Amino acid sequence: MDSQFGLMNVWNQGDFVTKAVAVLLIGMSLASWIVIIVKALDVIKYKRLAKHSQDFWHSEDFATALNKLGTDDSNPFRALALEGREAAAHHRNTKAHLHDALDVSDWITRALRNGIDAFTARLQTGLAILASVGSTAPFIGLFGTVWGIYHALMSIGSAGQATIDKVAGPIGEALIMTALGLAVAIPAVLGYNALVRGNKFVLTKLNSFAHDLHAYFVTGARVQSGSGEAVVVPLKKG
Repeated sequence: MDSQFGLMNVWNQGDFVTKAVAVLLIGMSLASWIVIIVKALDVIKYKRLAKHSQDFWHSEDFATALNKLGTDDSNPFRALALEGREAAAHHRNTKAHLHDALDVSDWITRALRNGIDAFTARLQTGLAILASVGSTAPFIGLFGTVWGIYHALMSIGSAGQATIDKVAGPIGEALIMTALGLAVAIPAVLGYNALVRGNKFVLTKLNSFAHDLHAYFVTGARVQSGSGEAVVVPLKKG
């Protein structure tokens, strides 16, 4: 194989547009891989926290349960427990003003839902980058190929050499831009799909935890349904 055939030759012989497309695709690839790695680590962390969140209910009181969730402010399960506690305390302290407008169940539901929505927005940060890269990179690479072919044909035409060996090299090198676009888009799409599945798992666990918190702050106990019977796990309100 000719040692001059490849991406470096495309870069050396390409004009400003070709080089700009190549730099853009490389930048998009770096951005998508950074997002994939950072968000994948976040998903792994939140899955581990979701697994340990069940320890919350095996406690004698709320304060002890809260300590089992650790002190990390980024823990969504701990943040949700604090949101619920503050909402319940706020409702009790201002009951005379809120009683006619909103009962304790609706008030706590609103507080927990706001906490989940805020975490969902944080969890989905960066996914738009992957979606944009996955949908646009192939077309950017195709544009680079079309421009490269045009540039190569113009050069061949001006040189007056239109034999197959003179055409095949420049055209083949221009097609590398399409391959580069696909190489950028495919990991972005696969990473996006994997992160969406991971986020969905975490949010399912968080919603289940919020449901139990709502039952606890309203009734004083967490109620689980299983095998046709209700299992009540009481906690003393802290």
